[in-house]
Formats: sequence, structure tokens, C-alpha cells
Amino acid sequence: MSYESDMFSVEPIQNLDSYCFLPNENLENYWSSDNYSHSTYPSFQAVEQYSSLGSSNNSPVSKLQSKSSAFTSQDSLEIINNSLENELCLTHNQDDLWHKIRELENAMLGNDAADIYNHTDMIREESDPLMLEAEKWNKMMQMISRGDLKEALFTCAKAVSENDIETTEWLMTELSKMVSVSGSPIQRLGAYMLEALVARIASSGSIIYKSLKCKEPTIATSNELLSHMHVLYEICPYLKFGYMSANGVIAEVLKDESEVHIIDFQINQGVQWISLIQALAGKPGGPPKIRITGFDDSTSAYARGGGLDIVGQRLSKLAQSYNVAFEFHAIKVNPTEVKLEDLELRRSEAIAVNFAMTLHHVPDENVHGGQNHRSRLVRLVKCLSPKVVTLVEQESNTNELPFFARFVETMNYYLAVFESIDVALPREHRERINVEQHCLAREVVNLIACEGAERVERHDPLKKWKSCFTMAGFTPYPLSPYINGSIKNLLESYQGHYTLEENDGALYLGWMNQALITSSAWR
Repeated sequence: MSYESDMFSVEPIQNLDSYCFLPNENLENYWSSDNYSHSTYPSFQAVEQYSSLGSSNNSPVSKLQSKSSAFTSQDSLEIINNSLENELCLTHNQDDLWHKIRELENAMLGNDAADIYNHTDMIREESDPLMLEAEKWNKMMQMISRGDLKEALFTCAKAVSENDIETTEWLMTELSKMVSVSGSPIQRLGAYMLEALVARIASSGSIIYKSLKCKEPTIATSNELLSHMHVLYEICPYLKFGYMSANGVIAEVLKDESEVHIIDFQINQGVQWISLIQALAGKPGGPPKIRITGFDDSTSAYARGGGLDIVGQRLSKLAQSYNVAFEFHAIKVNPTEVKLEDLELRRSEAIAVNFAMTLHHVPDENVHGGQNHRSRLVRLVKCLSPKVVTLVEQESNTNELPFFARFVETMNYYLAVFESIDVALPREHRERINVEQHCLAREVVNLIACEGAERVERHDPLKKWKSCFTMAGFTPYPLSPYINGSIKNLLESYQGHYTLEENDGALYLGWMNQALITSSAWR
């Protein structure tokens, strides 16, 4: 989940709230929407040859069926309906018949009936596979009849994992009638998960994933993307939660420093640092000198229409308006390849490192032949002797799970996200459909359709991040009660069933019973 908004404002900082809360006044004087766009996933443009969402004539199921000369779902459905009815009737009658025969034989033959029982059991065992198959199809037809979309998706994913082509094709035909990008949360998510299953079978997951990056966005595309990201940023508190909690810790730790160096391993558009610059500007005794080092990523560059110099100019202009000495350092090196010399460290600076929903994109030993770039990066950060390291991540376990378990995890996680959007915007709202397609569908496709190095969405729960940071020599830095209280105030402005829990000094933001985002700090 990655999204930002630049629809921020500037007002003088009066109290400590500004360390956590985002400004409310328009920032048009600092950067305009004409050239400012988001770092998140660009607009959803599914590849036509694999898309089921735009046209019923181009459904994923029809593509699969065209590849199969031995089976079509329509023929299969007729055959199954007829055969199941006969098979189940026969099975019921057989059960009664076997029971009566055994009673009769037992009365007539006594102990000699045992040999006959063994023989008849062997006969029944030979018919068991047919009976089990009939039972399986009967259960699936009942599942479809009662409209159990979630269970149908799970069953289809299980069939895909077992390479059960016949079941997969039949279920995909039925699922295509049940999903809708403008329906209930499960119908909307189901549409993208079905698309991902089709892409997995067609080995087109990476093609669709890459196509969603919009490699050459036009100005119109950037403006549309900006609008979609801003909508999601405003209607859901996920990224605000991460920014507020991280900024609160950083401001608290660096409050007595005269020179600070913030290293952001995925700076996106730099939006997170607006409120921190404003807050530090109002520090008693004057603001510190601030240097921010930012790492870029290709998606953010596409969205903003240029390099990190754009971000540096915007933040510099903001800092200047608050009389804050500011310096920006852009790094084009991939975080997996960064070296100490790339960071241009200075002895006089107090260092804070920020990982905001980015570290799960760094591969670990499960990718690239066992090279653990993730652990290497965390150990390198430890060598910087930072005052604090902030970590904001999605609370999901998709990194090491095999396909079917990962499908279930993805379903449960993103269904909670879609449900949280459901209370914020009407279902037929066109902007809501755009938000879900542009901001969430790409992640779903990557998680389900891609494997190996092509699967870049590799989430881990906080307990695994704790292990990673602890082994690198870090200790937890508990988030203060003030930060907890500030986020509670934020959540009061949102409708729905958002939850906030604290556990071992870390904060968990969730929807109902599903934890979604965690925020922790380390030193």
C-alpha cells in the first residue's frame, strides 16, 4: 500500500501537536499540482489480452477456454449437472442396498459373512473415487448456488495450486458472474483476485504488473494519479498514521540537536517531512540545520515526472519560508546496493533513518539465490549509529508463504482495506473505483500472479521485523503516550471501525479485527 498526497497546507507551529499532525493550509505557494504528483502505483490499465474487468467478451475465462480443446465450462456444466443427479441418486440407493444385504447375509451365513464383507468392501473402494468426485462437484455447486464468493475464490485458488484445470476453468466461469468492480467490498476485491489468478495461469502476472506502472505517463495521467492518491490519502488514515508516528518519534529524539540528518530510503514526494520541518521551525532556541537524504524509486519518478531534484526544490522552498537552514541530498543508487560513502556522513549531524512502507520491497534470502539484501541494509544502518530508526510496514505475512496460503492472507488483508473504503465513498462513485484500481489492484496482482524476483510485494509481520532488527543489534524505542494520543485524535475524524493498539512499544492500526499497519522505532 503506497500513496501520498500533496494537498497540504502551512500554518505557524504553536505546540507539540505539529510534530505529529499534518498542516491544513494550501501549499500552492510551495509547489503546484501541475507538476506535483504521487509516488505510488500509477493508474490501472490492465492488459487487454488478459483483462476480465472491462469487457465480457474478453474475459479471462474465455482466454483459458480457447486454450483447451478437451474442455469447455458450458459443456462441463451440463455434463456435471446430469451426471451428479444420477450419481447422487445411485449413491443413496447403494447405501441402503449394502446395508440390507449385510443384514441378510449376517442372518444367513453367520461368521462366514466376513469374507463376503471383505469382498464387497473392495468393490466399494473401487467406486469411492467417483463418489468423492461427485461429492466435490456437489459441494461446489451448492457453494455457487448460495453465492459464497469468498469460499469460491479460495476453492478456485486451491484448484490453481493443485493444477486442477477442469475445476479451475469451471469456477472461473462462475466467478466472473459473481464479481464486480462496483459491487460490495468482496465483489470488488474478488474482481482483482480473479484477474490475478488468470494472470498466474497465463504466466502474465509480471506483464500486467509492469503495465500498471505507466512507464511513460502523460501530464494528464500524472494529474489523474495525483487526484486518485489524494482521495485515498484523505479517506483512509493509513499513511497519515505512519507519518505522524514516525515524525513524532524523530522530533522527540532530535529535539536538542543543532544539526540533524534524516535518511529516507523511499522519499516518494517528500510529503512526510512537511510537518516535521514546520515543527522544528518552532523549536525554542531556534530550528536546527536540517539535511535530508532521499532515495528514489522508478514509480515515484514516473509519477512526479522527474528526478529527486523536484522534491529537493519543493522542500527547500518550504524550509526557506520558515527560516530553516536546509540541504537536500538525492541518491540514485538502489537501497540494495548503497554503501556508507554514498550517504556523505558528517560527524556534527545527529542521524535519523526512516523506512516508511519500503523495506518489504528489499529482497531477503527468499529471493536472488539466498542473498539477504534486507538484513545487509539493516546492518549497514546500524553502522551509522543513528539516534533513531523508524519502521512503518503493512502487518501482513506474504513473504515466505506458499501460493495458496498467500492467497488467503492477501484476501483477508485487502478485504479489510476495501471494507474501510466502503464506509467512506458510495459504491458507484467513479473516483472510488479509480482509487481501488490505481492504488490497490497492482499489489494484489503482484502478490498472487508473480513468483521469484518478479514478486516484489513481500510483507512480513512485525514479529519478523523485530527479529531482523534485533539480530542487527537494535533495541526497541517505545513510542510515547503522546504519540498514541495524537493518533487516537486523528482516528476520531474517520468513520468506521478503525482500531489502535499498543504492544511492546509499537502501534498497530487496524480495521475491526484485522491489523493493517504497524509503526515501531529502534535505536
